[in-house]
Amino acid sequence: MRRLGTGIGWRPEIADAVERMPGIDWVEVVAENVCPGHLPDSLLALRERGVTVIPHGVSLGLGGADRPDEGRLRALAERAEALGAPLVTEHIAFVRAGGALTASPHLEAGHLLPVPRTRDALDVLCENVRIAQDALPVPLALENIAALFSWPGEEMTEGQFLAELVERTGVGLLIDVANLHTNHVNRGEDPAEALAALPLEAIAYVHVAGGFERDGVWHDSHAHPVPRPVLDILTRLASRVAPPGVLLERDENFPEPTELERELEAIRGAVAAGRATALVGGAKPAGGAAKPIGGPAKPIGGPAKPASGPAKPIGGPAKPVGDGGVAVLAPPGARQRLGVAQAAVLSSLVAGTPVPEGFDRVRMGVQARALAAKRADVVAKVAPELPVLLGEGYRGTFLEYARVRPMSGGYRRDALDFAEHLLKVGRPEDARVRRQLREWWLDRAGPAPRPPGLAARAKVLLQRR
Repeated sequence: MRRLGTGIGWRPEIADAVERMPGIDWVEVVAENVCPGHLPDSLLALRERGVTVIPHGVSLGLGGADRPDEGRLRALAERAEALGAPLVTEHIAFVRAGGALTASPHLEAGHLLPVPRTRDALDVLCENVRIAQDALPVPLALENIAALFSWPGEEMTEGQFLAELVERTGVGLLIDVANLHTNHVNRGEDPAEALAALPLEAIAYVHVAGGFERDGVWHDSHAHPVPRPVLDILTRLASRVAPPGVLLERDENFPEPTELERELEAIRGAVAAGRATALVGGAKPAGGAAKPIGGPAKPIGGPAKPASGPAKPIGGPAKPVGDGGVAVLAPPGARQRLGVAQAAVLSSLVAGTPVPEGFDRVRMGVQARALAAKRADVVAKVAPELPVLLGEGYRGTFLEYARVRPMSGGYRRDALDFAEHLLKVGRPEDARVRRQLREWWLDRAGPAPRPPGLAARAKVLLQRR
Protein backbone atom coordinates (compact mmCIF):
# COMPACT_ATOMS: atom_id res chain seq x y z
CA MET A 1 0.00 0.00 0.00
CA ARG A 2 1.39 3.40 -0.95
CA ARG A 3 2.49 5.62 1.93
CA LEU A 4 1.18 9.14 1.39
CA GLY A 5 2.10 11.00 4.58
CA THR A 6 0.38 14.23 5.64
CA GLY A 7 -1.82 16.10 3.19
CA ILE A 8 -4.41 18.82 2.80
CA GLY A 9 -7.43 19.29 0.57
CA TRP A 10 -6.42 21.54 -2.32
CA ARG A 11 -8.91 24.34 -2.92
CA PRO A 12 -8.50 27.37 -5.22
CA GLU A 13 -8.96 29.75 -2.26
CA ILE A 14 -5.86 28.39 -0.50
CA ALA A 15 -3.84 27.26 -3.53
CA ASP A 16 -1.00 29.74 -2.97
CA ALA A 17 -0.81 28.91 0.73
CA VAL A 18 -0.70 25.17 0.05
CA GLU A 19 2.18 25.63 -2.41
CA ARG A 20 4.23 27.40 0.28
CA MET A 21 3.16 25.17 3.18
CA PRO A 22 5.96 23.03 4.67
CA GLY A 23 5.51 19.32 5.25
CA ILE A 24 2.77 18.74 2.66
CA ASP A 25 3.35 15.32 1.09
CA TRP A 26 0.17 15.11 -0.95
CA VAL A 27 -3.07 16.90 -1.76
CA GLU A 28 -6.59 15.84 -2.65
CA VAL A 29 -8.72 17.71 -5.18
CA VAL A 30 -12.47 17.48 -5.79
CA ALA A 31 -12.51 15.62 -9.10
CA GLU A 32 -15.51 17.45 -10.55
CA ASN A 33 -13.82 20.82 -9.98
CA VAL A 34 -10.87 20.25 -12.32
CA CYS A 35 -10.66 19.88 -16.08
CA PRO A 36 -8.08 17.35 -17.33
CA GLY A 37 -7.00 19.58 -20.22
CA HIS A 38 -6.74 22.75 -18.14
CA LEU A 39 -5.29 21.82 -14.77
CA PRO A 40 -4.68 24.80 -12.45
CA ASP A 41 -1.10 26.07 -12.46
CA SER A 42 -0.90 25.43 -8.72
CA LEU A 43 -1.64 21.72 -9.13
CA LEU A 44 0.88 21.47 -11.96
CA ALA A 45 3.51 23.14 -9.78
CA LEU A 46 2.82 20.73 -6.93
CA ARG A 47 3.08 17.74 -9.23
CA GLU A 48 6.39 18.99 -10.61
CA ARG A 49 7.70 19.04 -7.03
CA GLY A 50 6.70 15.43 -6.59
CA VAL A 51 3.57 16.10 -4.51
CA THR A 52 0.97 13.38 -5.08
CA VAL A 53 -2.46 14.62 -6.23
CA ILE A 54 -5.51 12.39 -5.70
CA PRO A 55 -8.93 13.10 -7.29
CA HIS A 56 -11.84 12.78 -4.86
CA GLY A 57 -15.21 12.30 -6.57
CA VAL A 58 -18.52 13.48 -5.15
CA SER A 59 -21.09 12.74 -7.85
CA LEU A 60 -20.93 9.04 -8.78
CA GLY A 61 -23.52 7.99 -6.20
CA LEU A 62 -22.29 4.40 -6.01
CA GLY A 63 -24.76 3.72 -3.19
CA GLY A 64 -27.68 4.64 -5.42
CA ALA A 65 -30.04 2.14 -7.03
CA ASP A 66 -28.95 2.86 -10.61
CA ARG A 67 -25.79 1.50 -12.16
CA PRO A 68 -22.92 4.03 -12.31
CA ASP A 69 -23.14 6.49 -15.16
CA GLU A 70 -20.56 5.70 -17.86
CA GLY A 71 -19.89 9.37 -18.54
CA ARG A 72 -19.14 10.12 -14.90
CA LEU A 73 -16.85 7.11 -14.65
CA ARG A 74 -15.04 8.14 -17.80
CA ALA A 75 -14.58 11.66 -16.44
CA LEU A 76 -13.16 10.35 -13.16
CA ALA A 77 -10.78 8.06 -15.05
CA GLU A 78 -9.58 10.98 -17.19
CA ARG A 79 -8.81 13.04 -14.10
CA ALA A 80 -6.89 10.19 -12.51
CA GLU A 81 -4.75 9.86 -15.62
CA ALA A 82 -4.24 13.62 -16.05
CA LEU A 83 -3.09 13.96 -12.43
CA GLY A 84 -0.95 10.81 -12.44
CA ALA A 85 -2.88 9.69 -9.37
CA PRO A 86 -2.07 6.37 -7.65
CA LEU A 87 -5.77 5.90 -6.78
CA VAL A 88 -9.13 7.68 -6.86
CA THR A 89 -11.71 8.01 -4.11
CA GLU A 90 -15.47 8.37 -3.85
CA HIS A 91 -18.22 7.95 -1.25
CA ILE A 92 -20.56 5.29 0.04
CA ALA A 93 -23.65 7.39 -0.58
CA PHE A 94 -26.53 8.08 -2.91
CA VAL A 95 -26.90 11.52 -4.47
CA ARG A 96 -29.89 11.07 -6.79
CA ALA A 97 -33.01 8.93 -7.01
CA GLY A 98 -36.10 8.36 -9.09
CA GLY A 99 -36.20 8.08 -12.84
CA ALA A 100 -36.93 5.10 -15.07
CA LEU A 101 -36.10 2.45 -12.46
CA THR A 102 -38.96 3.62 -10.23
CA ALA A 103 -41.15 5.41 -12.80
CA SER A 104 -40.92 8.56 -10.69
CA PRO A 105 -39.43 12.05 -11.21
CA HIS A 106 -35.64 12.20 -11.30
CA LEU A 107 -34.34 14.08 -8.25
CA GLU A 108 -30.86 15.33 -7.30
CA ALA A 109 -29.86 15.76 -3.67
CA GLY A 110 -26.82 17.95 -4.30
CA HIS A 111 -25.39 16.22 -1.23
CA LEU A 112 -24.12 12.85 0.00
CA LEU A 113 -26.94 10.89 1.64
CA PRO A 114 -26.60 7.66 3.64
CA VAL A 115 -27.52 4.30 2.20
CA PRO A 116 -29.47 1.86 4.36
CA ARG A 117 -27.24 -0.84 5.85
CA THR A 118 -29.35 -3.63 4.44
CA ARG A 119 -28.61 -6.66 2.29
CA ASP A 120 -30.30 -5.09 -0.73
CA ALA A 121 -28.23 -1.91 -0.41
CA LEU A 122 -24.99 -3.84 0.09
CA ASP A 123 -25.68 -6.11 -2.89
CA VAL A 124 -26.34 -3.13 -5.15
CA LEU A 125 -23.32 -1.21 -3.82
CA CYS A 126 -21.01 -4.17 -4.38
CA GLU A 127 -22.12 -4.55 -8.01
CA ASN A 128 -21.77 -0.80 -8.59
CA VAL A 129 -18.28 -0.85 -7.08
CA ARG A 130 -17.16 -3.66 -9.37
CA ILE A 131 -18.51 -1.76 -12.39
CA ALA A 132 -16.53 1.30 -11.28
CA GLN A 133 -13.36 -0.72 -10.63
CA ASP A 134 -13.51 -2.16 -14.13
CA ALA A 135 -13.82 1.34 -15.62
CA LEU A 136 -11.04 3.04 -13.64
CA PRO A 137 -7.32 2.88 -14.49
CA VAL A 138 -6.24 2.92 -10.83
CA PRO A 139 -7.52 1.42 -7.55
CA LEU A 140 -10.66 2.84 -5.95
CA ALA A 141 -11.20 3.65 -2.27
CA LEU A 142 -14.56 4.59 -0.74
CA GLU A 143 -15.33 6.96 2.13
CA ASN A 144 -17.75 6.46 5.00
CA ILE A 145 -20.05 9.51 5.12
CA ALA A 146 -21.56 11.67 7.83
CA ALA A 147 -25.34 11.55 8.26
CA LEU A 148 -28.07 13.51 9.99
CA PHE A 149 -30.61 10.69 9.96
CA SER A 150 -30.79 6.90 10.21
CA TRP A 151 -32.72 4.38 8.14
CA PRO A 152 -35.19 2.18 10.02
CA GLY A 153 -34.73 -1.58 9.85
CA GLU A 154 -30.98 -1.61 9.24
CA GLU A 155 -29.43 -5.08 9.33
CA MET A 156 -25.75 -4.27 9.92
CA THR A 157 -23.55 -1.89 11.84
CA GLU A 158 -21.31 0.47 9.90
CA GLY A 159 -18.26 -1.65 10.67
CA GLN A 160 -19.96 -4.84 9.48
CA PHE A 161 -21.21 -3.12 6.33
CA LEU A 162 -17.73 -1.81 5.44
CA ALA A 163 -15.99 -5.08 6.25
CA GLU A 164 -18.28 -7.11 3.98
CA LEU A 165 -18.01 -4.51 1.23
CA VAL A 166 -14.21 -4.90 1.26
CA GLU A 167 -14.39 -8.70 1.42
CA ARG A 168 -16.71 -8.90 -1.58
CA THR A 169 -15.07 -6.31 -3.83
CA GLY A 170 -11.48 -5.75 -2.69
CA VAL A 171 -12.18 -2.00 -2.65
CA GLY A 172 -10.06 0.28 -0.46
CA LEU A 173 -11.41 2.39 2.39
CA LEU A 174 -11.05 6.11 2.97
CA ILE A 175 -11.89 6.42 6.66
CA ASP A 176 -13.18 9.83 7.71
CA VAL A 177 -12.77 10.06 11.48
CA ALA A 178 -14.79 13.30 11.54
CA ASN A 179 -17.69 11.39 9.99
CA LEU A 180 -17.40 8.71 12.67
CA HIS A 181 -17.74 11.48 15.26
CA THR A 182 -20.73 12.96 13.39
CA ASN A 183 -22.49 9.60 13.40
CA HIS A 184 -21.66 9.20 17.09
CA VAL A 185 -23.48 12.43 17.93
CA ASN A 186 -26.31 12.17 15.41
CA ARG A 187 -27.01 8.44 15.37
CA GLY A 188 -25.60 7.18 18.65
CA GLU A 189 -23.04 4.97 16.92
CA ASP A 190 -19.87 4.13 18.83
CA PRO A 191 -16.73 4.98 16.80
CA ALA A 192 -14.81 2.37 18.79
CA GLU A 193 -17.10 -0.40 17.55
CA ALA A 194 -16.79 0.81 13.95
CA LEU A 195 -13.00 0.92 14.16
CA ALA A 196 -12.84 -2.52 15.77
CA ALA A 197 -14.75 -4.07 12.84
CA LEU A 198 -12.75 -2.40 10.05
CA PRO A 199 -10.41 -4.43 7.84
CA LEU A 200 -7.37 -2.30 8.66
CA GLU A 201 -5.33 -3.56 5.71
CA ALA A 202 -7.87 -1.97 3.33
CA ILE A 203 -7.39 1.59 4.61
CA ALA A 204 -6.01 3.81 1.83
CA TYR A 205 -5.96 7.02 3.88
CA VAL A 206 -7.82 9.03 6.49
CA HIS A 207 -9.81 12.28 6.41
CA VAL A 208 -9.91 14.75 9.30
CA ALA A 209 -12.25 17.76 9.36
CA GLY A 210 -14.11 20.16 11.62
CA GLY A 211 -17.75 20.89 12.27
CA PHE A 212 -20.09 22.28 14.89
CA GLU A 213 -22.96 21.16 17.09
CA ARG A 214 -26.32 22.91 17.19
CA ASP A 215 -29.40 21.74 19.08
CA GLY A 216 -27.92 18.30 19.61
CA VAL A 217 -27.05 17.81 15.93
CA TRP A 218 -23.47 17.71 14.67
CA HIS A 219 -22.96 19.43 11.31
CA ASP A 220 -19.96 18.20 9.33
CA SER A 221 -19.23 21.67 7.96
CA HIS A 222 -15.59 21.41 6.84
CA ALA A 223 -15.55 25.09 7.80
CA HIS A 224 -14.51 24.95 11.45
CA PRO A 225 -11.42 23.85 13.39
CA VAL A 226 -10.91 20.15 14.02
CA PRO A 227 -12.32 19.40 17.51
CA ARG A 228 -10.59 17.27 20.13
CA PRO A 229 -13.06 14.33 19.90
CA VAL A 230 -12.16 13.90 16.21
CA LEU A 231 -8.45 13.91 17.01
CA ASP A 232 -9.11 11.33 19.74
CA ILE A 233 -10.73 8.99 17.21
CA LEU A 234 -7.71 9.48 14.94
CA THR A 235 -5.43 8.52 17.84
CA ARG A 236 -7.51 5.39 18.45
CA LEU A 237 -7.23 4.41 14.81
CA ALA A 238 -3.47 5.05 14.79
CA SER A 239 -3.10 2.85 17.89
CA ARG A 240 -4.21 -0.09 15.73
CA VAL A 241 -2.57 0.68 12.38
CA ALA A 242 -0.21 3.26 10.90
CA PRO A 243 -2.48 5.21 8.51
CA PRO A 244 -0.90 5.31 5.01
CA GLY A 245 -1.99 8.94 4.75
CA VAL A 246 -3.91 11.54 6.75
CA LEU A 247 -5.51 14.59 5.15
CA LEU A 248 -7.03 17.79 6.52
CA GLU A 249 -10.24 18.86 4.76
CA ARG A 250 -11.36 22.49 4.74
CA ASP A 251 -13.93 23.79 2.25
CA GLU A 252 -15.05 27.17 3.59
CA ASN A 253 -14.16 29.94 6.05
CA PHE A 254 -10.48 29.41 5.35
CA PRO A 255 -8.27 30.64 8.19
CA GLU A 256 -4.78 32.09 7.86
CA PRO A 257 -2.13 29.62 6.61
CA THR A 258 -0.53 29.55 10.05
CA GLU A 259 -3.80 28.26 11.53
CA LEU A 260 -4.00 25.50 8.90
CA GLU A 261 -0.41 24.57 9.71
CA ARG A 262 -1.29 24.33 13.41
CA GLU A 263 -4.17 21.99 12.59
CA LEU A 264 -1.86 19.83 10.48
CA GLU A 265 0.59 19.69 13.37
CA ALA A 266 -2.22 18.63 15.73
CA ILE A 267 -3.12 15.86 13.29
CA ARG A 268 0.49 14.66 13.19
CA GLY A 269 0.52 14.71 16.98
CA ALA A 270 -2.67 12.64 17.22
CA VAL A 271 -1.21 10.00 14.88
CA ALA A 272 2.09 9.97 16.79
CA ALA A 273 0.25 9.48 20.09
CA GLY A 274 -1.61 6.49 18.70
CA ARG A 275 1.54 4.90 17.28
CA ALA A 276 3.37 5.42 20.57
CA THR A 277 0.56 3.63 22.41
CA ALA A 278 0.76 0.72 19.98
CA LEU A 279 4.53 0.38 20.36
CA VAL A 280 4.58 0.62 24.16
CA GLY A 281 2.31 -2.25 25.08
CA GLY A 282 -0.16 -3.17 22.39
CA ALA A 283 -3.80 -2.21 22.22
CA LYS A 284 -6.57 -3.18 24.61
CA PRO A 285 -8.85 -6.11 23.70
CA ALA A 286 -11.89 -5.20 21.63
CA GLY A 287 -14.25 -6.80 24.16
CA GLY A 288 -13.52 -4.16 26.80
CA ALA A 289 -15.65 -1.06 27.13
CA ALA A 290 -14.32 1.85 25.09
CA LYS A 291 -13.76 5.09 26.92
CA PRO A 292 -16.14 7.94 25.88
CA ILE A 293 -14.98 9.70 22.75
CA GLY A 294 -14.57 13.05 24.43
CA GLY A 295 -12.04 11.74 26.93
CA PRO A 296 -8.40 10.79 26.50
CA ALA A 297 -7.89 8.29 23.71
CA LYS A 298 -7.74 4.66 24.85
CA PRO A 299 -6.57 1.97 22.43
CA ILE A 300 -9.19 -0.47 21.21
CA GLY A 301 -9.17 -3.78 19.46
CA GLY A 302 -6.44 -6.42 19.38
CA PRO A 303 -2.70 -5.82 19.23
CA ALA A 304 -1.81 -3.28 16.59
CA LYS A 305 -0.22 -4.63 13.44
CA PRO A 306 3.36 -3.45 12.93
CA ALA A 307 3.56 -0.51 10.58
CA SER A 308 6.11 -2.37 8.48
CA GLY A 309 3.94 -5.47 8.03
CA PRO A 310 2.66 -6.47 4.60
CA ALA A 311 -0.43 -4.56 3.52
CA LYS A 312 -3.22 -6.06 1.48
CA PRO A 313 -3.45 -4.35 -1.94
CA ILE A 314 -6.38 -2.00 -2.25
CA GLY A 315 -8.72 -2.05 -5.19
CA GLY A 316 -7.76 -5.63 -6.08
CA PRO A 317 -10.11 -8.14 -7.65
CA ALA A 318 -12.94 -9.56 -5.61
CA LYS A 319 -12.65 -13.20 -4.55
CA PRO A 320 -14.03 -15.46 -7.26
CA VAL A 321 -17.47 -16.89 -6.65
CA GLY A 322 -17.25 -20.49 -5.56
CA ASP A 323 -13.80 -20.08 -3.99
CA GLY A 324 -14.72 -18.55 -0.68
CA GLY A 325 -15.87 -15.27 -2.14
CA VAL A 326 -19.31 -13.77 -2.55
CA ALA A 327 -21.06 -12.88 -5.80
CA VAL A 328 -21.13 -9.18 -6.56
CA LEU A 329 -24.19 -9.25 -8.82
CA ALA A 330 -27.23 -7.75 -7.11
CA PRO A 331 -30.11 -10.25 -6.94
CA PRO A 332 -33.27 -9.63 -9.00
CA GLY A 333 -35.46 -6.94 -7.54
CA ALA A 334 -32.81 -5.47 -5.22
CA ARG A 335 -32.23 -2.38 -7.35
CA GLN A 336 -35.91 -1.61 -7.68
CA ARG A 337 -36.59 -2.11 -3.97
CA LEU A 338 -33.67 0.14 -3.07
CA GLY A 339 -34.69 2.67 -5.72
CA VAL A 340 -38.23 2.96 -4.42
CA ALA A 341 -36.98 3.47 -0.85
CA GLN A 342 -34.37 6.07 -1.83
CA ALA A 343 -36.81 7.96 -4.07
CA ALA A 344 -39.32 8.22 -1.22
CA VAL A 345 -36.64 9.53 1.16
CA LEU A 346 -35.20 12.05 -1.28
CA SER A 347 -38.63 13.25 -2.34
CA SER A 348 -39.52 13.96 1.29
CA LEU A 349 -36.28 15.95 1.68
CA VAL A 350 -36.41 18.07 -1.47
CA ALA A 351 -39.99 17.96 -2.78
CA GLY A 352 -42.05 18.22 0.39
CA THR A 353 -43.70 14.80 0.16
CA PRO A 354 -44.49 12.95 3.42
CA VAL A 355 -41.62 11.51 5.43
CA PRO A 356 -41.58 7.71 4.97
CA GLU A 357 -42.72 5.61 7.91
CA GLY A 358 -40.09 4.82 10.52
CA PHE A 359 -37.88 7.87 9.96
CA ASP A 360 -37.28 10.52 12.61
CA ARG A 361 -39.36 13.44 11.33
CA VAL A 362 -37.38 16.02 13.28
CA ARG A 363 -34.07 14.82 11.89
CA MET A 364 -35.51 14.63 8.38
CA GLY A 365 -36.63 18.24 8.77
CA VAL A 366 -33.11 19.24 9.82
CA GLN A 367 -31.71 17.42 6.78
CA ALA A 368 -34.22 19.05 4.43
CA ARG A 369 -33.32 22.54 5.67
CA ALA A 370 -29.62 21.74 5.41
CA LEU A 371 -30.03 20.60 1.81
CA ALA A 372 -31.92 23.76 0.85
CA ALA A 373 -29.32 25.97 2.55
CA LYS A 374 -26.45 24.18 0.83
CA ARG A 375 -28.26 24.47 -2.49
CA ALA A 376 -28.60 28.23 -2.06
CA ASP A 377 -24.94 28.57 -1.11
CA VAL A 378 -23.61 26.50 -4.01
CA VAL A 379 -25.81 28.23 -6.59
CA ALA A 380 -24.42 31.52 -5.30
CA LYS A 381 -20.91 30.21 -5.94
CA VAL A 382 -21.48 28.80 -9.42
CA ALA A 383 -23.54 31.86 -10.45
CA PRO A 384 -22.19 34.75 -8.32
CA GLU A 385 -24.07 37.28 -10.44
CA LEU A 386 -27.39 36.16 -8.97
CA PRO A 387 -26.72 37.37 -5.39
CA VAL A 388 -25.37 40.61 -6.88
CA LEU A 389 -28.51 41.16 -8.93
CA LEU A 390 -30.98 40.16 -6.22
CA GLY A 391 -29.07 41.71 -3.32
CA GLU A 392 -30.10 40.83 0.22
CA GLY A 393 -33.24 39.18 -1.07
CA TYR A 394 -31.34 36.45 -2.89
CA ARG A 395 -31.31 33.84 -0.15
CA GLY A 396 -34.94 34.16 0.90
CA THR A 397 -36.08 34.20 -2.72
CA PHE A 398 -34.04 31.12 -3.57
CA LEU A 399 -35.25 29.16 -0.54
CA GLU A 400 -38.85 30.02 -1.45
CA TYR A 401 -38.16 28.69 -4.96
CA ALA A 402 -36.42 25.55 -3.65
CA ARG A 403 -39.46 24.53 -1.62
CA VAL A 404 -41.47 23.95 -4.79
CA ARG A 405 -38.77 23.17 -7.35
CA PRO A 406 -36.45 20.22 -6.57
CA MET A 407 -33.07 20.15 -8.26
CA SER A 408 -32.90 17.71 -11.15
CA GLY A 409 -29.80 18.56 -13.17
CA GLY A 410 -26.94 19.81 -11.03
CA TYR A 411 -26.16 23.21 -9.58
CA ARG A 412 -25.42 25.10 -12.80
CA ARG A 413 -28.70 23.93 -14.29
CA ASP A 414 -30.36 24.88 -10.99
CA ALA A 415 -29.07 28.45 -11.27
CA LEU A 416 -30.51 28.78 -14.77
CA ASP A 417 -33.83 27.25 -13.75
CA PHE A 418 -34.04 29.62 -10.78
CA ALA A 419 -33.49 32.67 -12.99
CA GLU A 420 -36.00 31.41 -15.55
CA HIS A 421 -38.58 30.84 -12.81
CA LEU A 422 -38.17 34.39 -11.54
CA LEU A 423 -38.58 35.83 -15.00
CA LYS A 424 -41.71 33.78 -15.65
CA VAL A 425 -43.39 35.09 -12.50
CA GLY A 426 -42.37 38.69 -13.22
CA ARG A 427 -39.64 39.02 -10.60
CA PRO A 428 -37.72 40.91 -9.44
CA GLU A 429 -40.25 43.73 -9.26
CA ASP A 430 -37.66 46.32 -10.26
CA ALA A 431 -37.91 46.39 -14.08
CA ARG A 432 -34.27 47.39 -14.51
CA VAL A 433 -33.03 44.48 -12.40
CA ARG A 434 -35.39 42.15 -14.23
CA ARG A 435 -33.86 43.23 -17.57
CA GLN A 436 -30.38 42.56 -16.21
CA LEU A 437 -31.46 39.13 -15.01
CA ARG A 438 -32.95 38.38 -18.41
CA GLU A 439 -29.68 39.41 -20.11
CA TRP A 440 -27.76 37.14 -17.76
CA TRP A 441 -30.09 34.21 -18.37
CA LEU A 442 -30.13 34.59 -22.16
CA ASP A 443 -26.35 34.81 -22.21
CA ARG A 444 -26.11 31.39 -20.58
CA ALA A 445 -29.27 29.49 -21.50
CA GLY A 446 -29.89 30.45 -25.11
CA PRO A 447 -29.75 27.82 -27.89
CA ALA A 448 -26.67 29.50 -29.42
CA PRO A 449 -23.87 31.73 -28.15
CA ARG A 450 -25.03 35.30 -27.78
CA PRO A 451 -23.35 38.13 -29.69
CA PRO A 452 -20.35 39.49 -27.74
CA GLY A 453 -21.95 42.91 -27.50
CA LEU A 454 -24.91 41.63 -25.51
CA ALA A 455 -22.72 39.71 -23.08
CA ALA A 456 -20.52 42.75 -22.59
CA ARG A 457 -23.54 44.98 -21.93
CA ALA A 458 -24.81 42.50 -19.33
CA LYS A 459 -21.46 42.60 -17.59
CA VAL A 460 -21.49 46.40 -17.55
CA LEU A 461 -25.00 46.40 -16.09
CA LEU A 462 -23.83 44.15 -13.27
CA GLN A 463 -20.83 46.36 -12.55
CA ARG A 464 -23.07 49.41 -12.23
CA ARG A 465 -25.02 47.88 -9.36
